[in-house]
Amino acid sequence: MSRSYGQYCGLARALDVIGDRWNLLIVRQLLIAPARYRELLDGLPGVATNLLSDRLRDLEAAGVVERRPAAKGNAVVYALTPWGAELREPIEGLIRWSTPLMVNGPGGDRFRQEWLAVALPALIDGGTADESSTVGVAVDEQLFQVRVTDAGLEVTRHDGRPLDAVIRADAAIILGLAAGMLALEDIRGVVDLEGDESALRGIFAP
Repeated sequence: MSRSYGQYCGLARALDVIGDRWNLLIVRQLLIAPARYRELLDGLPGVATNLLSDRLRDLEAAGVVERRPAAKGNAVVYALTPWGAELREPIEGLIRWSTPLMVNGPGGDRFRQEWLAVALPALIDGGTADESSTVGVAVDEQLFQVRVTDAGLEVTRHDGRPLDAVIRADAAIILGLAAGMLALEDIRGVVDLEGDESALRGIFAP
Protein backbone atom coordinates (compact mmCIF):
# COMPACT_ATOMS: atom_id res chain seq x y z
CA MET A 1 0.00 0.00 0.00
CA SER A 2 1.16 3.54 -0.72
CA ARG A 3 0.70 4.65 2.89
CA SER A 4 1.54 2.68 6.00
CA TYR A 5 1.68 3.18 9.74
CA GLY A 6 5.04 1.42 9.62
CA GLN A 7 4.24 -0.61 12.72
CA TYR A 8 4.71 -4.36 13.17
CA CYS A 9 1.26 -4.72 14.73
CA GLY A 10 -1.71 -6.66 13.40
CA LEU A 11 -4.10 -3.75 13.94
CA ALA A 12 -1.79 -1.28 12.23
CA ARG A 13 -1.27 -3.58 9.26
CA ALA A 14 -5.01 -4.22 8.98
CA LEU A 15 -5.61 -0.48 8.97
CA ASP A 16 -2.94 -0.08 6.29
CA VAL A 17 -5.30 -2.11 4.09
CA ILE A 18 -8.84 -1.15 5.14
CA GLY A 19 -8.40 2.01 7.22
CA ASP A 20 -8.88 4.57 4.45
CA ARG A 21 -12.22 6.37 4.23
CA TRP A 22 -14.89 4.39 2.33
CA ASN A 23 -12.99 1.08 2.39
CA LEU A 24 -15.10 -0.63 5.05
CA LEU A 25 -18.28 0.74 3.49
CA ILE A 26 -17.26 -0.81 0.17
CA VAL A 27 -16.78 -4.09 2.04
CA ARG A 28 -20.24 -3.62 3.61
CA GLN A 29 -21.78 -3.37 0.15
CA LEU A 30 -19.98 -6.47 -1.06
CA LEU A 31 -21.05 -8.42 2.02
CA ILE A 32 -24.60 -7.85 0.79
CA ALA A 33 -23.76 -9.21 -2.68
CA PRO A 34 -21.23 -8.88 -5.48
CA ALA A 35 -21.93 -5.65 -7.34
CA ARG A 36 -21.21 -3.82 -10.52
CA TYR A 37 -19.40 -0.51 -10.35
CA ARG A 38 -22.63 1.49 -10.83
CA GLU A 39 -24.37 -0.52 -8.12
CA LEU A 40 -21.53 0.25 -5.73
CA LEU A 41 -21.73 3.93 -6.61
CA ASP A 42 -25.48 3.94 -5.93
CA GLY A 43 -25.02 2.07 -2.65
CA LEU A 44 -22.41 4.52 -1.36
CA PRO A 45 -24.11 7.92 -1.43
CA GLY A 46 -21.55 10.69 -1.18
CA VAL A 47 -18.56 8.90 -2.68
CA ALA A 48 -16.88 10.49 -5.71
CA THR A 49 -16.55 8.20 -8.70
CA ASN A 50 -12.78 8.72 -9.00
CA LEU A 51 -12.33 8.00 -5.29
CA LEU A 52 -14.38 4.80 -5.54
CA SER A 53 -12.19 3.69 -8.44
CA ASP A 54 -9.05 4.37 -6.39
CA ARG A 55 -10.37 2.49 -3.37
CA LEU A 56 -11.43 -0.51 -5.43
CA ARG A 57 -8.02 -0.63 -7.07
CA ASP A 58 -6.28 -0.53 -3.69
CA LEU A 59 -8.54 -3.22 -2.19
CA GLU A 60 -8.04 -5.42 -5.24
CA ALA A 61 -4.26 -5.01 -5.04
CA ALA A 62 -4.38 -5.92 -1.34
CA GLY A 63 -6.33 -9.12 -2.02
CA VAL A 64 -9.57 -8.01 -0.33
CA VAL A 65 -11.64 -7.55 -3.51
CA GLU A 66 -11.62 -9.29 -6.85
CA ARG A 67 -13.34 -8.85 -10.19
CA ARG A 68 -15.53 -11.62 -11.58
CA PRO A 69 -17.63 -12.02 -14.73
CA ALA A 70 -21.25 -11.08 -14.10
CA ALA A 71 -23.82 -13.88 -14.22
CA LYS A 72 -25.44 -12.24 -17.27
CA GLY A 73 -23.92 -10.25 -20.08
CA ASN A 74 -20.32 -9.17 -20.49
CA ALA A 75 -20.17 -6.97 -17.42
CA VAL A 76 -17.81 -7.40 -14.48
CA VAL A 77 -18.82 -7.45 -10.82
CA TYR A 78 -16.71 -6.74 -7.77
CA ALA A 79 -16.76 -9.36 -5.02
CA LEU A 80 -14.94 -10.10 -1.80
CA THR A 81 -12.19 -12.69 -1.84
CA PRO A 82 -12.44 -15.39 0.86
CA TRP A 83 -9.96 -13.33 2.92
CA GLY A 84 -12.00 -10.18 2.36
CA ALA A 85 -15.19 -11.97 3.44
CA GLU A 86 -13.56 -12.60 6.82
CA LEU A 87 -14.12 -8.89 7.50
CA ARG A 88 -17.77 -9.72 8.26
CA GLU A 89 -16.95 -10.50 11.89
CA PRO A 90 -15.10 -7.23 12.71
CA ILE A 91 -17.69 -5.22 10.76
CA GLU A 92 -20.50 -6.83 12.76
CA GLY A 93 -18.58 -6.01 15.93
CA LEU A 94 -18.36 -2.36 14.89
CA ILE A 95 -22.09 -2.30 14.15
CA ARG A 96 -22.83 -3.58 17.66
CA TRP A 97 -20.35 -1.09 19.12
CA SER A 98 -22.14 1.73 17.28
CA THR A 99 -25.47 1.17 19.05
CA PRO A 100 -25.17 4.26 21.33
CA LEU A 101 -24.41 6.35 18.24
CA MET A 102 -27.66 5.27 16.57
CA VAL A 103 -30.06 6.12 19.41
CA ASN A 104 -30.96 9.59 18.11
CA GLY A 105 -32.08 8.31 14.73
CA PRO A 106 -30.89 9.24 11.26
CA GLY A 107 -31.25 13.00 11.49
CA GLY A 108 -30.19 14.26 8.07
CA ASP A 109 -28.09 11.19 7.23
CA ARG A 110 -28.98 9.09 4.23
CA PHE A 111 -30.21 5.53 4.59
CA ARG A 112 -30.61 2.64 2.18
CA GLN A 113 -32.76 -0.33 3.12
CA GLU A 114 -30.21 -2.81 1.77
CA TRP A 115 -27.85 -1.94 4.63
CA LEU A 116 -30.20 -3.85 6.94
CA ALA A 117 -28.90 -7.06 5.36
CA VAL A 118 -25.60 -6.47 7.18
CA ALA A 119 -26.88 -4.68 10.30
CA LEU A 120 -29.62 -7.10 11.35
CA PRO A 121 -27.47 -10.26 11.54
CA ALA A 122 -24.96 -8.27 13.59
CA LEU A 123 -27.56 -7.06 16.09
CA ILE A 124 -30.12 -9.83 16.41
CA ASP A 125 -29.46 -12.71 18.76
CA GLY A 126 -32.32 -14.87 17.53
CA GLY A 127 -31.66 -17.35 20.31
CA THR A 128 -35.35 -18.06 20.93
CA ALA A 129 -36.38 -18.14 17.27
CA ASP A 130 -37.87 -21.24 15.70
CA GLU A 131 -35.73 -22.37 12.76
CA SER A 132 -38.89 -23.31 10.87
CA SER A 133 -40.24 -19.74 10.91
CA THR A 134 -39.47 -16.85 8.56
CA VAL A 135 -40.51 -13.30 9.37
CA GLY A 136 -40.72 -10.29 7.12
CA VAL A 137 -39.27 -6.86 7.87
CA ALA A 138 -40.62 -4.05 5.69
CA VAL A 139 -38.94 -0.65 5.62
CA ASP A 140 -40.07 1.96 3.09
CA GLU A 141 -41.86 -0.69 1.02
CA GLN A 142 -38.72 -2.86 0.81
CA LEU A 143 -39.46 -6.32 2.23
CA PHE A 144 -36.75 -8.52 3.73
CA GLN A 145 -37.07 -12.02 5.11
CA VAL A 146 -35.33 -12.99 8.34
CA ARG A 147 -34.80 -16.55 9.49
CA VAL A 148 -32.49 -18.54 11.70
CA THR A 149 -30.37 -21.19 9.98
CA ASP A 150 -27.67 -23.58 11.16
CA ALA A 151 -25.13 -20.97 9.99
CA GLY A 152 -26.79 -18.14 11.92
CA LEU A 153 -29.26 -15.41 11.10
CA GLU A 154 -30.03 -14.97 7.41
CA VAL A 155 -31.41 -11.68 6.08
CA THR A 156 -32.25 -11.46 2.38
CA ARG A 157 -34.74 -9.75 0.12
CA HIS A 158 -38.10 -11.51 0.18
CA ASP A 159 -38.08 -14.32 -2.36
CA GLY A 160 -41.84 -14.87 -2.33
CA ARG A 161 -41.95 -17.63 0.27
CA PRO A 162 -44.76 -17.58 2.87
CA LEU A 163 -43.97 -15.45 5.92
CA ASP A 164 -45.09 -16.32 9.44
CA ALA A 165 -45.26 -12.66 10.42
CA VAL A 166 -44.42 -9.22 9.04
CA ILE A 167 -43.43 -6.01 10.81
CA ARG A 168 -43.58 -2.68 8.96
CA ALA A 169 -41.71 0.20 10.58
CA ASP A 170 -39.11 2.90 10.14
CA ALA A 171 -35.47 1.85 9.99
CA ALA A 172 -34.69 3.40 13.38
CA ILE A 173 -37.38 1.29 15.06
CA ILE A 174 -36.25 -1.92 13.35
CA LEU A 175 -32.66 -1.27 14.41
CA GLY A 176 -33.79 -0.49 17.96
CA LEU A 177 -35.66 -3.78 18.12
CA ALA A 178 -32.70 -5.66 16.67
CA ALA A 179 -30.31 -4.12 19.21
CA GLY A 180 -32.64 -5.03 22.09
CA MET A 181 -33.22 -1.38 23.02
CA LEU A 182 -36.90 -1.60 22.14
CA ALA A 183 -39.50 -4.30 22.70
CA LEU A 184 -42.57 -4.99 20.61
CA GLU A 185 -44.73 -3.68 23.45
CA ASP A 186 -42.92 -0.34 23.27
CA ILE A 187 -43.75 0.31 19.64
CA ARG A 188 -47.09 -1.42 19.12
CA GLY A 189 -48.87 1.84 18.36
CA VAL A 190 -46.44 3.05 15.72
CA VAL A 191 -45.79 -0.07 13.65
CA ASP A 192 -47.88 -2.51 11.63
CA LEU A 193 -47.74 -6.12 12.82
CA GLU A 194 -49.23 -9.00 10.87
CA GLY A 195 -49.28 -12.72 11.53
CA ASP A 196 -47.82 -14.76 14.36
CA GLU A 197 -46.37 -12.39 16.96
CA SER A 198 -44.55 -15.24 18.67
CA ALA A 199 -42.41 -15.61 15.52
CA LEU A 200 -41.54 -11.93 15.73
CA ARG A 201 -40.74 -12.23 19.44
CA GLY A 202 -38.42 -15.14 18.71
CA ILE A 203 -36.39 -12.93 16.35
CA PHE A 204 -36.64 -9.64 18.23
CA ALA A 205 -36.17 -10.95 21.74
CA PRO A 206 -34.96 -8.07 23.97
